[in-house]
Amino acid sequence: MHKTSGIGVHSRLPLLMWLPIIAGLLALYVPSLVDLFRGVWSSDEQKHGPIVLAVACWLLYRKWPEMRKASEDRPSSVAGWPILLFGLSCYVFGRSQAIQEIEVGSVPFVLMGLIVIVLGTSALRKAWFPLFFMLFMIPQPGAFVNALTLPLKIAVSVVVANMLYVFNYPIARTGVILNVGQYQLLVADACAGLHTLFSLESLGLLYMNLVGHTSIARNVGLALLIVPIAFCANVIRVITLLLITYYLGDAAGRGYLHGFAGMTLFLSGLLLILGADAVLGKLFSWQAPRDT
Repeated sequence: MHKTSGIGVHSRLPLLMWLPIIAGLLALYVPSLVDLFRGVWSSDEQKHGPIVLAVACWLLYRKWPEMRKASEDRPSSVAGWPILLFGLSCYVFGRSQAIQEIEVGSVPFVLMGLIVIVLGTSALRKAWFPLFFMLFMIPQPGAFVNALTLPLKIAVSVVVANMLYVFNYPIARTGVILNVGQYQLLVADACAGLHTLFSLESLGLLYMNLVGHTSIARNVGLALLIVPIAFCANVIRVITLLLITYYLGDAAGRGYLHGFAGMTLFLSGLLLILGADAVLGKLFSWQAPRDT
């Protein structure tokens, strides 16, 4: 009976230990989340931010039993304190200077430090992907985004114009402006910018983590293909918008842009990832016995 009582106390102790930690995290980051939802996360370009956060939290919850089990072999470590202090310093600096990239970027470091302090480094190894996945919710710096977005939009515009021209559509291109029939469309940042590339990158990496192939060659091949897959998904999105506008009119195109454009992007991206993974599975079928 004494042994059973000890186990009961031990099982309740981690929960009691995490309650003040969770309360502290909420006190720190709820104001940050409110600012994000009122600001960049409300824009079409970065609506993936809250989705990434929700998925990352779910992944951490999913990994929690493995983290608890790993902590039994290697208990808490003081090595987490420098990481935690670094994360808190980033939060204080980013919050005080209104630099959301640094403020939100502190989240993975704060969580890393807490996990190492409470559960140990072995538990951190189990949680590496959810913490890495959180990087995709960080707002990208404006100068960096602007420098890469225009070349991406031009590349997408060139590919779309050439593809539709092959099928005898009356299309012409001037920079990132596409003229199809009597309609003129501007390839906006939300259609082919860096933000969509980041969101599709996160989708591809999430798929790889959930599928969990053990073939290194297959994982590396799929990871390398995510960038061209994201580009192709953007091309499909713009072509779909152009065809809807050409056949159904400008009002239908504008309605599609605000209603189903994001769905088309992610659906086409997911289908391309599934197709690429299936092809790689055939190519690396000799490693199939090690795949589970």
